[in-house]
Amino acid sequence: MAEAEKKTGNRMRERLRNRPRLRPKVYGYLTEEKESLRQGFAALFLSSAGELLAGIVLAGISGTLEELVGLAVLIPAAIGMRGAIFGAMGSRLSTSIQTGLFSFNLRRGVLAENVQAAVVLSLLSGVFLAFLARFLCGVLGVPTDLSIFDYVLISTVGGIIAGVLLIGITVLVARLSVARGWDMDNIAAPMLTAAGDILTLPALVLATLLIGIPIFSNLLAAGLIALSGAAAYFGFRLGAANLRRILAESLPILALTATVMILVGLALEGRKEVFVALPALFILLPAFLQEGGALGGILSSRLSSKVHLGLIAPRGIPQAAAFRDFTLTYTFAVGVYLFIGGASHWLAVGLGQLSPELLTALGLGASELSPGFLTMLGISALAGLIATTAAVLAAYYGSTVSYRFGLDPDTYGIPIITAAVDLLGFMSLIIALSVFNLTG
Repeated sequence: MAEAEKKTGNRMRERLRNRPRLRPKVYGYLTEEKESLRQGFAALFLSSAGELLAGIVLAGISGTLEELVGLAVLIPAAIGMRGAIFGAMGSRLSTSIQTGLFSFNLRRGVLAENVQAAVVLSLLSGVFLAFLARFLCGVLGVPTDLSIFDYVLISTVGGIIAGVLLIGITVLVARLSVARGWDMDNIAAPMLTAAGDILTLPALVLATLLIGIPIFSNLLAAGLIALSGAAAYFGFRLGAANLRRILAESLPILALTATVMILVGLALEGRKEVFVALPALFILLPAFLQEGGALGGILSSRLSSKVHLGLIAPRGIPQAAAFRDFTLTYTFAVGVYLFIGGASHWLAVGLGQLSPELLTALGLGASELSPGFLTMLGISALAGLIATTAAVLAAYYGSTVSYRFGLDPDTYGIPIITAAVDLLGFMSLIIALSVFNLTG
């Protein structure tokens, strides 16, 4: 098995080195990258379908969001943190496959260290998000009905449920990539962000059932805080050197990512009425935010692997090879954003047909579920152009700067992208809504 994995890495490096260094025509490059296009579009459209399901779940819990004031603050950060943690894990595993260091061993080695890191980071991020959300609500005067222990329960329990399942999915994707010769750079980010969306929202809703139980809720929250501290202690004291490095490099950037995404949640809480009034926008929201992260994740993974292999120099001004990867990213974006914009409209209309009681509860007619098919296409396309540009810049400079400072671009690239694209992506969506006069 180890010999086969080494050969897979050697084949990938040889294929990358043997590509022509310069293609003057965009068509020529896209033809050259037809396998990457096939894998990337397959992963992106599959992830989009999953994220649209997550959007339906989000639209379906609008009543819960209205009932539990302040819960919306946590949602973008909770789902985004899963993508940041497991997207970075997928990127690191992809690089280990291409450099011949990967082995399917859950006791020691690259895979075991990444699984252990994901467990520790999931616990710590859940507690950190809870304290940060409650603190910023208090500082900024955002109304909330949730106590600090409520936030800890929802954030951490939801993160544990989703995280356990995501570990299994990430390991499965890595194993299939080795067995079938797939380029994990093209599939890990969209697949894992989609899985994170699908799993995290229901997990958060399940976790809300634990709040308000006398004595038990507070004791469980306190136990989770203690458990996260113990996990961090043992990870740093007893873990392998690479595990300690992953934790040390991940914690600061994940803290920054969490802060940015909580700000997105605060913005969502403030504009919740617009999304509740038009369920098509709620359906669009998870797919829109996470597809930007997935696009940037694909680019970041490709750039990180090429930097590690010496095929791209980490320069302030991108080389031609980097611009070719930028072209690939925009090609993906055109198809994906038009797809999720149109699909959100038709899903909202279909949801109204299947659930007339939902319309009655929301006080809406069937024609009011969406601003219209063409309008949804325009909103998604305009906002997507802005978000993709942010993702490209974040992916390139995140990988470049981290590498030049001696840090692992696989660890830093995807969390940086997640933070940048979530904040700028939500802002771009608000800009697009303003352009189409839908801000209320």
